[in-house]
Amino acid sequence: MSRLEPYLPVVVALIALVGIVTLASAAPDASYVTRQAAWFLAGVVGCVAIFLIGGDRVDKLTVPLYLVTLVLLVAVLVFGEEVNGAKRWLEFGPARIQPSELAKVALILLLGRYLAQASSSGVVGYLVVGALVAVPFGLVLIGPDLGSALVIAAIGAGMLFVRGVPTRVLIAAIAVVVVAVPIVVPRLAPHQQARVTAFLNPDADPQGAGYQVTQARIAIGSGGLTGKGWRQGTQTQLDFIPFKHTDFIFPVLSEELGFVGSVFVLALFALMFWRLAVMAMECPRPRDQLVITGVLAYLGFQTLVNVGVSLGLAPVTGLTLPIVSYGGTNLVITLGVLGLAMLVHRDRFRGFA
Repeated sequence: MSRLEPYLPVVVALIALVGIVTLASAAPDASYVTRQAAWFLAGVVGCVAIFLIGGDRVDKLTVPLYLVTLVLLVAVLVFGEEVNGAKRWLEFGPARIQPSELAKVALILLLGRYLAQASSSGVVGYLVVGALVAVPFGLVLIGPDLGSALVIAAIGAGMLFVRGVPTRVLIAAIAVVVVAVPIVVPRLAPHQQARVTAFLNPDADPQGAGYQVTQARIAIGSGGLTGKGWRQGTQTQLDFIPFKHTDFIFPVLSEELGFVGSVFVLALFALMFWRLAVMAMECPRPRDQLVITGVLAYLGFQTLVNVGVSLGLAPVTGLTLPIVSYGGTNLVITLGVLGLAMLVHRDRFRGFA
């Protein structure tokens, strides 16, 4: 057993602090900040619990977690609460969970186990991997939750890349995606189709489908070099930015902290991803490398898309900024997978599970 990764927790804590401060400016009222702080503490407790449970027990939960997640993904399509045209949430009394977030964790664990086996290579092996990714991907896409579905695909692609799949397999996978796009897009909900259209030409309907991105870009540009100051951003305080405490929290911090502050926050994310990459490379066992790579692909892709949406470089997908945006399930799951990566890295010479 080696020592615990010392830098990652510090970087994550700094990002969380930025999130709490930004949320205090962007949220409708102070209760959001209180709830987010409580969820952060719950996530920290979850990280500690993962270490107490240990890799052996986590490994035994891999298949049951994947199967339970599939059941929950089906349940959310039948019983889920519809928000903004998509069914993403299941209510259990006062609590709500987002099964698509659990799907990301379950997929990382299961793919990490399967891809590390010699039997995962060959035509049959790749078909099995494709099925393991395609089932949760399809269920989430039916929601329809295109953003989370793309994250699931990114996790699978990232782990396959590290596994060292042949070029022909990657080309085939890309070909499937290219063929699927014109089939899937017409079947998206009307508001999602409008988002794609707005991305291609945001100025065509600045008061309609292009409103979100237009206001986000105005906020980012008006922040200037050093920003307008905390709670001084006009786009934020006058409620021009939609979903400013969730999907579009990056324009809020950009308006208030400016270019310098935005670069600092992005540098923190880059440092977090770099540490995850280093941790993966330090692991001698393929499975450990794959699990940490899955975490990196998950958080890296989601961050890239969220920031890209705010800058008008990607269509609106509904993906939040990890650790910074408001959201209980996402925050707890994010901290949980980071704890999982640290556990795997700590036990790398003993082997995870």
